[in-house]
Amino acid sequence: MSASHLSPSHQVVCGHCGKINRLPAERAATDARCGSCHQQIFSGHPIEVDEQAFDRHLAHNEIPVLVDVWAPWCGPCRSMAPMFERAAQQLEPGVRLLKLNSDKAPAVSSRLGISGIPTLLLMRGGREIARTSGAMDTRNIVAWTTAGLARP
Repeated sequence: MSASHLSPSHQVVCGHCGKINRLPAERAATDARCGSCHQQIFSGHPIEVDEQAFDRHLAHNEIPVLVDVWAPWCGPCRSMAPMFERAAQQLEPGVRLLKLNSDKAPAVSSRLGISGIPTLLLMRGGREIARTSGAMDTRNIVAWTTAGLARP
C-alpha cells in the first residue's frame, strides 16, 4: 500500500481545495501536487472533512478511503488521534485518510449508522467494506486496514 506509484492512473481529491486530480502511474504519487492549488496531494496527514467534503471524497477518490469518525469530547477519540495521524504516514498514497467530526456531521453519522465512537470505516468505490469501533494504536490501524483491503 505504501508503493510510490498508483497504477495505471487514479482520480484523487485534493485535501486542500477539493479539486479532483488524475495521477498517472509514471509519476510518484508521493510527490504529486494538485493541478489547481499546487499543494501536495499526499501529505502524510489525515484530512478533516465536513459533510460535503466527505461525500466528495467518497464519490471521486479511486483509492480506498479510511475514515475516523470521532468527536472532540470523546476521550478514546482524542487518544487515538495521534495514532491515526501516524497511520496516514504509513498508508498513503495507497489509502486516503479522513477525519469526520460526528458532532459537525450529524447527517452523515446518522446515514452511516454510527452508534459509537471512535469508529473506523474502510470504504472502496464509495461503499463500506469494513468497520470497527474502539480506539486502536497505529500498528493495529494499519493491520486492520491492510486486512480489510485484502478481502475481495
